[in-house]
Parts: sequence; structure tokens; C-alpha cells
Amino acid sequence: METVAVVLRGPEELRLDRVALTPPREADVVVDVAWSGISTGTERLLYTGRMPPFPGMGYPLVPGYEAVGRVSAAGPEADARVGQFVFVPGARCFDGVRGLFGGAAARLVVPAARALPIDEELGERGVLLALAATAQHVIAGGSLPELIVGHGVLGRLLARLTVANGGAPIVWETNPQRMTGATGYRVVDPATDRRCDYHTIVDVSGDAGLLDTLIGRLAPGGEVVLAGFYSEPLRFAFPPAFMREARLRIAAEWRDADLAAARAAIAEGRLALDGLITHRHSAASAAAAYETAFGDPACLKMVLDWRGTA
Repeated sequence: METVAVVLRGPEELRLDRVALTPPREADVVVDVAWSGISTGTERLLYTGRMPPFPGMGYPLVPGYEAVGRVSAAGPEADARVGQFVFVPGARCFDGVRGLFGGAAARLVVPAARALPIDEELGERGVLLALAATAQHVIAGGSLPELIVGHGVLGRLLARLTVANGGAPIVWETNPQRMTGATGYRVVDPATDRRCDYHTIVDVSGDAGLLDTLIGRLAPGGEVVLAGFYSEPLRFAFPPAFMREARLRIAAEWRDADLAAARAAIAEGRLALDGLITHRHSAASAAAAYETAFGDPACLKMVLDWRGTA
């Protein structure tokens, strides 16, 4: 089998290519992708060549870890049904091309366990499940955030989950175009916030230079949670952290339990996904879509439409 996929041949060398797929095994499913999302965190680092050393890193590669589509074939040992609408968090099914993270393609071959059935009514919004699971992973690891840094898609999902769990976070945002859309929480410019008693601060901005500022806003014994992806080394001045007996936690990749909890929160109406997908492009114009996703501050989430792509 073959598929059409977004392929990064090198930094800023992106095109739509036809690539070979590895044959499905008995416990695999074939998924015809309807939509995939573009990550402005990890995919931007891959696109610009600033991704730090990472397992599986290297070019050429197929990026993406946010895909939804329909199962078109299932092996005899696969716990899945043909026709199911599923979320796929990436794949490693390409011959001669690395899959990091391998979701930006018209067709994927994955173990059935990695094809998570979701409500078909979600449609393109299903691509947001990975970020919802990331937000859930942050909350599951400790106290509810009192301050969230960044009002992009992940920051909004984290704020919404925090509110759903009884919290009332403050969100810092410096871009005026991203300060709207809050329900149940406040979005402020950090320059107007004088608080220095936050017990839990979660950074989703990926800005490696913010750590001293965030530590300076902690209450004694407070915690800074790093939930972004950082391309530069993280440093901080020791005396302010020492005086506060500050704690530092890194929220790594979500786990299956986080994905299940996020899916349940969406299905039960506790987590809304509306207002987060702002831009859409046909997969045929992927290069333009990536430029918009990375260059337009008004773009919260870009979705590629793979329907009809051979």
C-alpha cells in the first residue's frame, strides 16, 4: 500500500509526497484519515530544525500526532470494527520515511489499540483529543492550576478542565488577539498582575526564559509545572527558589488513562471543544497551511482535510 503524507525533507522543506506503507499485521487496522491537526509546538520545532535530540528524530519524516478517521480494514486479531470512527495519536508505518510522530497522512496502519473509538459527531474536533489528554495529564499529576501561562489551545483546554474540576484559574496572555474566549476564568496581561502567592503555576508557552519570573510569583512551597516543549536549556536563579522552597514538575507525554479521562470529559459535556479550531486547509495545500499555523497569531488550531486525497 501507499499513501499521501506530509513529509519534512529537512528544516523548512515541507511537501506532500507519496510514500509506501508497511504491510498491516494481524492485530493492525488501516485508518483512512479525515482530518489531522498541526501542532504549533513540536511540529514548529521540527519544521524550523530547532527540535532538540529526541528518540526517532531525523529527516525525512512525517510529522503530526492528531489524526481522526475511519477504520477501513482490520486484521483478524484486531479489536476493532471496519467503519469505526477513531482517533490516532500518530503512527510508525512508513517505509523509508521516519514517523515522528507520523499522523499527517491520508492513510495510516497502526495497532488496533492505538485507534481509539470516538463519537463521530466530534468530526474535525476529534483532533483536539491529544491536547485534551495533555491537559488532563497536568491536572492528574498534582493540584489544580491557579495560574496558567499561555492562552493557546492547550492553555484553553487546561483552563476549561480546571474550571470543570472546581477551579478558577488566571491565564496570562500577552497577545491581544488571544485574550478573548474565556468562560469561567480570567485572561490578563501579566504586566497587570501583581500576585506573588500562586501555589500552582502551569506554563504551556514553551518559553524557556520565563522560569525566574514564574518562581518569583510562587507562594512558599509552591510548584511550577512545565507543560510546554522547550527547545532551549532551562535555567533559574537559585536564591528566590530557595527562599520559597519551590518545587518544579515536568508534565511529560500523556498516558492512556489521561486519554480515556479526556474522552469521558468530552462525552459527558464537562469539557467543550468549541471555538478552538480556527483555520482549515485541504491537505493538498499543506505547505500554505503550515505557514499560516506557524505565522498567523490569530490561528489557534489549523486542521488539514484529507478527505478525497488519494
